[in-house]
Amino acid sequence: MFKLYLKIAVRYLLKNKLYSFINIFGLAIGIASFVLIMLYVNYEKSYDKFNGSENVHRVFMDYLEGGEFVPGDANAYIVSGPTLKDEFPEIEKFVRFRRIRNMVVLNNNTPFDGMVGSLADPEYFDVFDQGLVKGDESTALSKPYSVVLSTPTAQKIFGDTNPIGQPLKIAGDDSVTFTVTGVMDNTNRNTHIKNDVLVSFSTFYTWTIFKNDWNYTWNQNEYYTYVKVAPNTNAELLNQKIMAFVPEGFEFKERHHLEPIEDIHLYSNKPYEVEVNGNGGNIKLLSIIAFITLLLSWMNYMNLSSTKSLERAKEIGIRKVVGGKKSQLTFQFLSESAMLNCLAIVLALGAVFLLLPAFNRLVGQNLGFTGNQFKGLLPYLGIMLLGASLAALYPAFVLSRFSPAKVLKGQLQTSKNGLHFRRALIITQFVATISLLICTFMANKQIHYLKNRPIGANLNQVIALKGQILDRAYDSIFYNDFDVLLEELKRNPYVAEISCSRTYPGDDFSNTNSNIGITFPNGHTDETHIWYNYGARPGYFDLMGMDFVAGGAYLPTPEKRSHNVVINEEMVRFMGIDNVNTIIGKTINFWGQDWAVKGVVKDYNHFGMKSAMVPMVIRHDRTTQNILVKLDKRATTMAGADKALDEIKNIWDKVFPVSTYKYTFLDQKFEALFNEDRKFTKAFQIFTVLAILIASLGLFGLTSYTCIQRKKEIGVRKVNGATISEILQLLNQNFIKWVGLAFVIAVPIAWFAMDKWLEGFAYKTTISWWIFALAGMAALTIALITVSWQSFKAATVNPVEALRDE
Repeated sequence: MFKLYLKIAVRYLLKNKLYSFINIFGLAIGIASFVLIMLYVNYEKSYDKFNGSENVHRVFMDYLEGGEFVPGDANAYIVSGPTLKDEFPEIEKFVRFRRIRNMVVLNNNTPFDGMVGSLADPEYFDVFDQGLVKGDESTALSKPYSVVLSTPTAQKIFGDTNPIGQPLKIAGDDSVTFTVTGVMDNTNRNTHIKNDVLVSFSTFYTWTIFKNDWNYTWNQNEYYTYVKVAPNTNAELLNQKIMAFVPEGFEFKERHHLEPIEDIHLYSNKPYEVEVNGNGGNIKLLSIIAFITLLLSWMNYMNLSSTKSLERAKEIGIRKVVGGKKSQLTFQFLSESAMLNCLAIVLALGAVFLLLPAFNRLVGQNLGFTGNQFKGLLPYLGIMLLGASLAALYPAFVLSRFSPAKVLKGQLQTSKNGLHFRRALIITQFVATISLLICTFMANKQIHYLKNRPIGANLNQVIALKGQILDRAYDSIFYNDFDVLLEELKRNPYVAEISCSRTYPGDDFSNTNSNIGITFPNGHTDETHIWYNYGARPGYFDLMGMDFVAGGAYLPTPEKRSHNVVINEEMVRFMGIDNVNTIIGKTINFWGQDWAVKGVVKDYNHFGMKSAMVPMVIRHDRTTQNILVKLDKRATTMAGADKALDEIKNIWDKVFPVSTYKYTFLDQKFEALFNEDRKFTKAFQIFTVLAILIASLGLFGLTSYTCIQRKKEIGVRKVNGATISEILQLLNQNFIKWVGLAFVIAVPIAWFAMDKWLEGFAYKTTISWWIFALAGMAALTIALITVSWQSFKAATVNPVEALRDE
């Protein structure tokens, strides 16, 4: 019997090629879109999920600002971990790590650059459930000058040689030999903590300027600190106790705070994050799009199946008259639905595999169906199959209920409930489509606004060169030859200007200093607000195209540093000063030292357009290691730029043969801050187009259904003299009303969604009325084109054909 049902299903699908194609194609689009999006969503949600991760929390600092505590940066103090462990028995272990920037490892004087390195406590492997493939986890980082390498790094440096016990050096501290004590396999770990090289934290105390024991003093808040609590600990209660805890010798203008490690990637966006995190809001919106697209495809299937039900009414009536049971008919139609859905799933999965490389480039990941990624996708695949089964039941239920007597007498009429249900499906589809259109237009408008908003500095033709140094004392090999490099660069004709700074616009927070505590010229001391500072050489302001509103840049001095500073307008407002000219020559005090204000620059956006202007102090400092080069005008062409970069590389290699030459164009670096939002907007656009296509297929189905249902009415009207335009108006007016109703429903939904999304930006465009009008007009145009095609076919049918049954 099943073989017979299968044969009938195949015959029917082949006979109705257009119907079959639209149904299979619509379902395949919905399924493929759902799988691709949820593959990415699952990947983002899987960050920092490891054995025992629910018990691991990061320690960060809250700052007292304006009388209230606000979340500070992602770092804690060097002593935070041991102090909290001693104070709270719920904490079993802690681990600290500190980044070593621009790390270069030397093996027999052969440099290996591009390493992500960190100083780390021995408990690193236990807290983060990071196993070693070689070495002993309990002792690998217990002694000074011990290093643990990742598997790819060990292979890169040592090849097939066993790395355990091998000597290494680190550029910037080549007087010391490090020993490889372990190899970790972190290639498949999805975590925000990524390291190629781990250096034992005890090494930190052996360096010249850090020989004093800082373990029990409150100093140096540049350390990422994580704690592992006992199983079944009430984390919220522990967090409340930690926030109320004031350590001895610790001023209560900041406090410790815990956050689950599993929440960091999607829901933390603090200064000094370990890496650029994801966006939980964007992930939620993408999840909604995935389910909307899948629901639209199921709605289409139900609508199109209903469309064909009238055409199959006589077939069903005859089958019932000759003894066909309702259960048999239901099973037959379910067989057809199952075959159609299986074909759609096969087509969808084929499309997913073909499109996955392009989708990976879009989202900047390496997604696939291996290991944990596929395992995490299984619940969503279960939802998809359950929904497909329920969608298939609806047309089978409708078709099997037809009365044979009414069908064969030509008296078949569909119920009003069924008609209302199908109309509700179409309205729902267009509510979703119009909402997505509005959100897409608004996202594009916001990105365009940010991209074209002046940042207060000119980053064009400016490159940054970073030296690979061990981030500690200023007596490294890099600094010894630093000025030699600058003099060589100044003499090059492709270099227009040159300066140095600790950071620059577009760089991350980690290269600035966040501070609390500053004394204004009037003697008032503020210890409740956050402000930032960094060092730069005198030529920095001219090179960056920053405009002064009062005073000017500090002048060069023979000393490494002078106590002269330039501040921005936001700092002037922070001090409560109305006239910027009155601050020039005045003294401010921080870090226990007096600093003379030489100038005030116009506000410039340092941390990207998602961050508001912050009070900023730029100190005179000759010890900074970022070299900023303004290229000459002859480097504006592609060939000229290539020549300039080659010239600079030759100079670099001559002065620093061990360190690898690397450069960054500042305008591109600043543009990269929009990458996550740009990728999100691009994905939104693509899946909005697919949703529109699916909704159009659904509208096509309902139009076809309506035209079949009103075929005789159209024939009678044409016999009585109705024109084609009148028939088109008759058939289209209801659909226009439905699109209008969908627009009214969609507007507040989209407005609310975009208003929430824009809250993540410090600078935001307005939600303009024309965005809604444009989305409404686009939806109406798409609907009219789709409906008019079917309506025109119905209006031009010979009325004799329509009235033949009468």
